[in-house]
Amino acid sequence: MLFQGDHFEGARGIYSRFRGKLKDCRDCGMQTQCMKKPIKDQGRQVSFLNEEQEKVTCLDLMKQKIDSPEGRRMYSRRMWTIEPVFGYITSNKGLNRIGLRGEVKATAQWLMYCMVHNIEKLWKNREMESWG
Repeated sequence: MLFQGDHFEGARGIYSRFRGKLKDCRDCGMQTQCMKKPIKDQGRQVSFLNEEQEKVTCLDLMKQKIDSPEGRRMYSRRMWTIEPVFGYITSNKGLNRIGLRGEVKATAQWLMYCMVHNIEKLWKNREMESWG
């Protein structure tokens, strides 16, 4: 078999592709072991894995980002500013499901949840000011 001259990226890494010529496959004594179907118009093609690569997922990238010193600093600030809002909206208000489909509609529904939260905060602040 001759090297076809190309490399390609597959599911597990980078592969090299080899292709046998049709006339070579017809004369080969190992044809029954090598080919699943009888020869029609092309020879056997085989790809070999050169080097296995570990796939990097978005989750892995985010873990690396958060584990950096800058990421830890930013995340610690986020925990005190925005995470309590998410917790309050989902747990205390029970607004933990987006019932609409599509990015635009889901975003609109989430913004309405946020408006409910903000209006409630304004209402509570109004009550506190009347006490003072």
